[in-house]
Amino acid sequence: MVEGSRPVGPLFAPFRLKALELRNRIVLPPMSFHAGLEGVPGQDVLDYYRKRAEGGAGLLLTEGIYVDHPSASDKGHVLRFHTDAALQAWGELARQVHGVGGLIMPQLFHNGLMYDQVEMVKGREVGYDPAKGEIGPSGYIHPGVKVKDEMTQAEIDGAVDAFARGGENAKRMGFDGVEIHGAHGYLVDQFFWEKTNMREDRYGGSIRNRARFAEEIVREIRRRVGPDFPILMRLSQWKLQDYGAKVANSPQELEELLAPLIDAGVDMFDGSQRRYWLPEFPDSDLNFAGWIKKISGKPVITVGSVGLSADMTQSFESVMDAEIVNLDRLMERFERDEFDLVAVGRALIADAEWPNKIRDGRTSELRKFSVSILAESPGNADVLR
Repeated sequence: MVEGSRPVGPLFAPFRLKALELRNRIVLPPMSFHAGLEGVPGQDVLDYYRKRAEGGAGLLLTEGIYVDHPSASDKGHVLRFHTDAALQAWGELARQVHGVGGLIMPQLFHNGLMYDQVEMVKGREVGYDPAKGEIGPSGYIHPGVKVKDEMTQAEIDGAVDAFARGGENAKRMGFDGVEIHGAHGYLVDQFFWEKTNMREDRYGGSIRNRARFAEEIVREIRRRVGPDFPILMRLSQWKLQDYGAKVANSPQELEELLAPLIDAGVDMFDGSQRRYWLPEFPDSDLNFAGWIKKISGKPVITVGSVGLSADMTQSFESVMDAEIVNLDRLMERFERDEFDLVAVGRALIADAEWPNKIRDGRTSELRKFSVSILAESPGNADVLR
């Protein structure tokens, strides 16, 4: 049994975001399964998400779903948020999640020039095929490795429109809001990061300019969905190709990044870390989400190895399982209002009933995360989550 000295009851207080009321503060974060058939989620995907809602998670964020843009991805097994068949399936999922008391939002996603992220995370270099047609702000596939021309204004406008149509689809299909994937080195984050954005126009240079692409996406989604539909933005410092990367090197730079996103209409930020307990900047123990909240005044989600002993990436190695640990460290930060919601990743992959078991004190029944559990998940069990 895993016991802690701090009560976990505050995690189960309701939370209001605009007109939404979450039944608790526990979030299923976006975790990719690569489980689509021609981009359409099957029954296994729908069952997976519904079970996490039945298990008590207050908000589900889907895995990154590709927007309707020709360069978003060329992989048929990656889920899409367009085509009639895919949208019909996603709409059915929203109905099922609502039917068991949960809330759900899709995460809109564009790969950009991030190629074969799974192999990259495992330290294996793979060849780049220039015929694939991917796009990136300045054509850099890695810092210092340029493989394409920079995006034209027409390509930028087309990508903004694709995200905005994704927002419209989310509202039309009955979802409770939408999250934009602006983290981990994918297209939006490629604009944020000075190592992959070398532009000399209004989208490059200062951190304010590097935020412009994301700002335009948020502003156009907001214009199309109206003032009451929640818009979330996932941000990270780390990239899949560089765990030590920094978009913002100081709180002042982070404020420059956040200000235009808030002005454009972001309602909540999702601050992605590999370990939620690590401080983001010197001279303070605030984590990344905590700094975002302090600077922006907006509600935030924290994430990063919650409830488990092993680092996020370590536990995906074949020899590494993640032991269950108590939540005292998390609750200490939660009680001082460092963040508002807590995303639980691998622990919710392992045990769909994790929220209910934690709420009811049934910690002896928690299922430990191991690599073998991935085989029970939809799709390709070898992907990074």
